[in-house]
Amino acid sequence: MARALALAARGRGTTDPNPAVGCVLVRDDAPVGEGWHERAGGPHAEIRALDAAGEKARGATAYVSLEPCAHHGRTPPCVGALLAAGIARVVAAVEDPDPRVRGRGVAALRAGGCTTDTGVLEENAVVLNRGFFTRHLRGRPWVVLKAALSLDGAFTARAGERTTVTGEDARRDVHRFRAAASAVLTGAGTVLTDDPRLDVRFPLDPPPRQPLRLVWDREGRTDPQARVYRAPGTSAIVTTARHAARYAAAGIEPIVLDVKTGDDDPWRRLLGCLAERDINVLWVESGPRLTASCLAAGCPDELVVYLAPRFFGGGNYGLAASSTPLSGQGLLWVDARPVGSDLRLRAVREEHARWAPHLRQDL
Repeated sequence: MARALALAARGRGTTDPNPAVGCVLVRDDAPVGEGWHERAGGPHAEIRALDAAGEKARGATAYVSLEPCAHHGRTPPCVGALLAAGIARVVAAVEDPDPRVRGRGVAALRAGGCTTDTGVLEENAVVLNRGFFTRHLRGRPWVVLKAALSLDGAFTARAGERTTVTGEDARRDVHRFRAAASAVLTGAGTVLTDDPRLDVRFPLDPPPRQPLRLVWDREGRTDPQARVYRAPGTSAIVTTARHAARYAAAGIEPIVLDVKTGDDDPWRRLLGCLAERDINVLWVESGPRLTASCLAAGCPDELVVYLAPRFFGGGNYGLAASSTPLSGQGLLWVDARPVGSDLRLRAVREEHARWAPHLRQDL
């Protein structure tokens, strides 16, 4: 199963919105075929492993990092292929949370005379596809909040001024996180100050698909010609009905987020909307205002902080300068390591503490 999980990890960032899955076929205590789901719409891990094994698949045991599918999506169900190939036993790491599959794959295999087991390295499998599980079980994406800070906690040297905080290695590292995300969210202030692209540019293997780029701009301040809207891939603006038409006319999809009452939580509504769009992982990469708002709303499941060995001094343009009240976030550090000349810290919500050992090895 450990090998199946390692294979599955190769597909993370390219199978979205589907989960990353790996499969190993074993017969007479020897592997006879293996495969992983490489891209959404392509052959699933089980099919690739069966193709690699050929006739040797008959009587073999299939170790799969996720319950085999039993429904028709872009491809036929894997359960039928496993039964037709004569697989004698299937060991799945974890049950698929997708309601179209949940338990149905295992039931169909058993009905077809195949022995099945689940729950082998289950937590490893969930962590690998934590965005997929969060979307199906909680109705929202897994939210990763990123911040690049000086040692005195500043996002920038001076308000409204573009500042390169971290080094080249850290910036490359950020692109790997972007590539693993379904969507990248930034705020209007960052677009106005930095005019970022927020796409994935550094060479990666395999080449990633571009995540959806989102700009939170409910006041309609950003220029429709900003680079974030014109870079390769798809972009959208999170705004209000008042500004939606102007951006739509410029070819930018508006996600309308009107606040109807004083108690209405725009973050909750946005995350629900993104889950409906099959967004598994949301990477939030912004300045102090949106970062503070995200923290105050209790959204982050995971925090990624890059600390640069420098002090900006003067006005502290960090979270301390935000007017948004912040309460205790209940975070647990899971990893700290140098990335070039900078230090990368990662934390998760305390409710995810049991996953900490697996997250340390992630990415």
